[in-house]
Amino acid sequence: MMLGACSSSAAKQGRAADDHLAHAAEPASAALRTDQPDNATLPAGATTVAARLAASPRHGEYVMIARTPGGVDSIRAWIVYPERRDKAPVVVVLHEIFGVSTWIRGVTDQLAADGYIAIAPDLLSGTYTLAPGDTILQAQATALIRTVKPVDVQRDIARTAAYAMALPAAQQKFGVVGFCWGGSTSFATAVSANPKLRGAVVYYGSSPALTELASIKAPVLGLYGGNDARVNATISAADSTMKALKKSYVPVILAGAGHGFLRQQDGQAGANMSATQSAWPQTLAFFQKTLGR
Repeated sequence: MMLGACSSSAAKQGRAADDHLAHAAEPASAALRTDQPDNATLPAGATTVAARLAASPRHGEYVMIARTPGGVDSIRAWIVYPERRDKAPVVVVLHEIFGVSTWIRGVTDQLAADGYIAIAPDLLSGTYTLAPGDTILQAQATALIRTVKPVDVQRDIARTAAYAMALPAAQQKFGVVGFCWGGSTSFATAVSANPKLRGAVVYYGSSPALTELASIKAPVLGLYGGNDARVNATISAADSTMKALKKSYVPVILAGAGHGFLRQQDGQAGANMSATQSAWPQTLAFFQKTLGR
């Protein structure tokens, strides 16, 4: 297990949703702001993402992806295309318990800025009616996330990856990155052992059951806040089991940072920003190694 200087089952689904609510809307009084200027090499935090998206030069759009070939039931996904002349690898972005929020769209845009075809499937597709602004209401999303079945989630992720890799500008390989609930789901995607999956990044998501780890083939990078005891309690056993299985899992604990640090960059008296500044370059280095550019 690495210590940074700033150092799946269906039964778990409901409890995990409740636990992740803590970083939903951190009050301004609780979020000790760093007042640092917006850094375009990092994903925007929750307070600056709308402005960053509005100024993005990249093309992003919603697309509908059939859940089964030729079927009418669809997955709604937000996709952003990189500005490059050659074919790009694909990164699938897995949302928190809040659905495909403005913040998740911002992370997707940042990955496109970094050279990837980035696509964020709405894993709640078909369970709700869109609110004004083309989004799902936060309270509605957190209630619905408890109802989705892991097998259906993994089917939708596989279909999303297949859609993106079928684009003329795409390479035939993909990575996955997820946050909060999506972090746990990213680790579970590694368990699913899709042959075209090259790597999974887990941001502050709990680990799968130890009995599921043997099927993992792709490398896994885990990025965790030091002040996130519930999630971090699952790291050690997963780490030792992955080592025994000779699987690649690198957990990095970023000291002082809280759960959801990449979203709440102005929290934890500067520790969340320090964690972001460490974690995002590690994410890009991981994808550079496993996917290329």
